[in-house]
Amino acid sequence: MSTPVLDRTAPTEHPVLDVLAARWSPRAYDAANKIDDAKLNAALEAARWSPSAYNLQPWRFIVAHRGTALFDQIVDSLVEFNQLWAANASVLIVSIAETESEDGKPISHAVYDLGQAVAHFSVQAHHEGLLVHQMSGFDPEVVREFADLAPRFSPTTVIAVGELGDATGLPEGLQQAETAPRVRRPIAETVILSA
Repeated sequence: MSTPVLDRTAPTEHPVLDVLAARWSPRAYDAANKIDDAKLNAALEAARWSPSAYNLQPWRFIVAHRGTALFDQIVDSLVEFNQLWAANASVLIVSIAETESEDGKPISHAVYDLGQAVAHFSVQAHHEGLLVHQMSGFDPEVVREFADLAPRFSPTTVIAVGELGDATGLPEGLQQAETAPRVRRPIAETVILSA
């Protein structure tokens, strides 16, 4: 059951693809929704084919469906603020950067490439009708322990995925954020040199 919201399309300074302008990061997820695995797999496939320096593909994902013990472990790793809403998502995904090769060679671009993979994931997910919210508010060491990750793997973000839920179920401050106007710094303040 979706809640009507204001038009969430970004007020861009220049035309962009509709899927990019429409993508946003909600916190109100439908707690009854069971994710369509074909849509989720399409988003994971988009991540798989994102650009990668030297084709090293230094990203990994932990994918947990709501109702599983793995999902609960990820929820437990979140800061309390994120636990308030993220537990309603259909799926939680931990994105992981491979910061060293198996032979110990540093992969300096790992976090950059992981970011590209997650960006591709989020755009494809939005195209499929899924909503994505990325979080840095979690304890990577909790994830490292339950997933038994080698030191060369660095849990970087947790991603909530699902369908839009009723924003009235959120705490009051979050309800307002769910429908507030979208804003970004102007391009002129982002491009620091141009010739």
